[in-house]
Amino acid sequence: MSSGALLKPQMRGLLAETLWVHFVGAFIVALGVAAAYKFGVAEPRKKAYTDFYRKYDSMKDFEEMRKAGIF
Repeated sequence: MSSGALLKPQMRGLLAETLWVHFVGAFIVALGVAAAYKFGVAEPRKKAYTDFYRKYDSMKDFEEMRKAGIF
């Protein structure tokens, strides 16, 4: 039988090390969420607005609303 000595637990700097690991992890997750929002929501929305206003005719829309009795 080998009787090895148990390793001493880390007592100094444990909180700082744990917080650093969690800080890095949270930063990476936040960057991932920001990138997912930008490319999943913001860019398609900007493209949809651009496409809508590219072929939007305000005078035609006004005439349709006037004929419908809104004005």
